[in-house]
Amino acid sequence: MIRCIFPIALLIVSILAINPLWSKSMKKEQTLITLPAPNTTGAFPIEQTLLQRRSVRKYAEKALTIQEVSQLLWAAQGITSPRGLRTAPSAGALYPLETFVAIGNVEGIDPGIYHYNPEKHSLTQKITRDKRAELSEACLGQSYVAKAPLSLILTSVNYRIINQYGERGIQYIHMEVGHVGQNIALQAVALKCGTVMIGAFTDAKVHKLLNLDKEIVPLYIIPVGKVE
Repeated sequence: MIRCIFPIALLIVSILAINPLWSKSMKKEQTLITLPAPNTTGAFPIEQTLLQRRSVRKYAEKALTIQEVSQLLWAAQGITSPRGLRTAPSAGALYPLETFVAIGNVEGIDPGIYHYNPEKHSLTQKITRDKRAELSEACLGQSYVAKAPLSLILTSVNYRIINQYGERGIQYIHMEVGHVGQNIALQAVALKCGTVMIGAFTDAKVHKLLNLDKEIVPLYIIPVGKVE
């Protein structure tokens, strides 16, 4: 019996060591929200989304729906094949990005900070309070971050790709986050929403606000809201 238990225990320790997000989630039970299936046959032409995409900094005082959240997250990092490939390309299919959402005004989802799981198309709540005002402060006081119903926060676990490609992997990460940002922007247009891409923020404040593991690097903040 001891011989059987030891290898299993060693395997669990190894998995926790290389997956900090899972390790943290196992420390305490967290709220899990299974998102509705995304629409993959939308009638809004891609050419129209390209034509209408603009940086939008004013949003209507209107809640987003859980279906719209599902669609935005699927556009960002959704699974699109049995092999686990996603909506955005990634060097070596290593997927270093992790997506978080600061939610304040979404029907059916309590305010807080959530982590997106592409494999399960679900959200796990990390923080139970509305943090949009604090996120706005971390973004050098850009007030529309506090007013948007939600903001997507794109981050990276750099070692996932550096282990394969060395320092060149950092360039691949920046390319990938650009792909994801454009996916979100175009999907938002199709949902009659607006977005703006934010790179001006204090890394340390965002890191602390989201209670991120030290391996995770914040890269991009994207508020989303209905167009006025």
